[in-house]
Amino acid sequence: MAINLLVLFFSAFAPGILALFVPQNQGNKYKLALVFAGAYLFAITIIHILPELFARSTDPITIGLYILVGFFVQQILEYFSAGAEHGHMHEHEGDHKHGKSSAIMVLIALSVHSFLEGSLLAHPSTIHAHHESMSLLAGIVLHKAPAAFALMSILLCHLKKRNTAIIFLLIFSLASPVGLFLGDYYVEGNAFSPKIFTILFAIVSGSFLHISTTIIFETNTSHSFNPKKLGVAIMGAFIAVAAELYF
Repeated sequence: MAINLLVLFFSAFAPGILALFVPQNQGNKYKLALVFAGAYLFAITIIHILPELFARSTDPITIGLYILVGFFVQQILEYFSAGAEHGHMHEHEGDHKHGKSSAIMVLIALSVHSFLEGSLLAHPSTIHAHHESMSLLAGIVLHKAPAAFALMSILLCHLKKRNTAIIFLLIFSLASPVGLFLGDYYVEGNAFSPKIFTILFAIVSGSFLHISTTIIFETNTSHSFNPKKLGVAIMGAFIAVAAELYF
């Protein structure tokens, strides 16, 4: 578990620090990387999370309802997070009202989502082999990195001091490791029943569906055929399938 904790922390903290050295007007040049991450996360949700949920459940309709809950909970969170979960960079506009309170709301929304992601990796063996979900970890990392990058771009616009922005980034970076640590503690102590973790699993999978599909569709707002983006998306999905089958 220690390695997973470190991976979760640095997959958020390192890209956030990197954002300090990247000009704000260069942030949108990584859209193809976002497409890849979104396609990977979508594929992992389809071939890894959802089959596990429905295979273990005796009440698939209830599972479907919790997935819907997760989908719309993520929609609500994004009203406060400014879409940083799927790489939305902050746009400098004159009518934006910057302030610490806005930055705190973004941080809380992203940290709640990040905490749930981390706890997902601690799901018990009744759902999946405990701590043997490397393809799922990779999916979380792939979407967490651009989220941290986008978060720092937002924080730099809302906060006056870089040191404060770094402290906020540190809090966000710790959210997933804390979620994994607490989730593991409750799994090992049998504090929660497998049913509770199944519900959590379903809610987070709904969140993943929202994030991944938003990433893919938002990168092609003109709805025109783009072979490069399609190729990158197919590659991301293919690698997710390969990771699920062979790792």
